[in-house]
Amino acid sequence: MQPAQQHSDPPRRPLHVAIIMDGNGRWARARGLVRTSGHKRGADATKAVVSGAIELGVSYLTLYGFSSENWKRPRNEVDDLMGLLRMYLRSEIAELHRNGIRLRVIGDRSRLAKDIVTLIENAEEQTRANTALNLTVALSYGARDEITQAARRVAADVAAGRIRPEDIGEESFARYLATSGIPDPDLVIRTSGEKRLSNFLLWQSAYAELVFTDKLWPDFTKQDLEDAIGEFHRRERRYGAARG
Repeated sequence: MQPAQQHSDPPRRPLHVAIIMDGNGRWARARGLVRTSGHKRGADATKAVVSGAIELGVSYLTLYGFSSENWKRPRNEVDDLMGLLRMYLRSEIAELHRNGIRLRVIGDRSRLAKDIVTLIENAEEQTRANTALNLTVALSYGARDEITQAARRVAADVAAGRIRPEDIGEESFARYLATSGIPDPDLVIRTSGEKRLSNFLLWQSAYAELVFTDKLWPDFTKQDLEDAIGEFHRRERRYGAARG
C-alpha cells in the first residue's frame, strides 16, 4: 500500500516588503551619464517592482524614495529629483488608481514645495479605497525624526490628560508613528551592496528579515524581488525566541 502523499503548505509570503532603493548615482557614473539619468532609470525600476509586487502577492510595499539627509545633496540634483517626483505624481497616479493601488506618503512634507504637497494629497485621496496593493513612499523621511515626533505627540496627549503614562506600550506608541495602520515589514531589501538601514523604519524593522543585494536600483527587477522573497522563505523567524 502506497503511503499517502504528503502535501506541504505553500510558503507564507511576506505581507509587507520595504525597499531601500540605492545606487542610481553609481549606475549613472558607471556609464558616464549624469546622475539624473540614473534617477530616471530608477523610476522605471520602481514601476516594474510595484507591478511585480502585485503579481507576487505582496500586500504592502514601502519604498525609501528620498531621505531627510538627501536634502544635503547638491541643489541641482535635489531640484532634478523634485522635478521627477512632480512628473511621476502627474503622469502615473491615474495608472496606479486603475491598477487598484493605494498610495500613501510618509515624511516631513513641510520641506516639500506646496505644489508637490497638493499633488500628494490629491493622489492619496484619489486612491484611498484601493486594495490591490498598499504602496507607501517615504519622502523627506527619517526614522529618528519620525520617532521623535511620535514621542512629542504622546507627551502632548499625556499632558492633556488624554492618556496615562502607564498606558503607553509598544502597540499604543506605534499608533503615533507615520506608519500607523500599516503592519511592520516582514522583509527589508537594500540594493547597491550597502548593508545598513540608513535611518529607515527603525522602529518598524525590529524583527524584519534583511536582504542585501549588490544590484544597483536601476537594474533591480521583478526577478530580484522574487529572489529576495525566496531568501525570506529560507529563514527561520523566531522573534527573539530560542531555536526549536
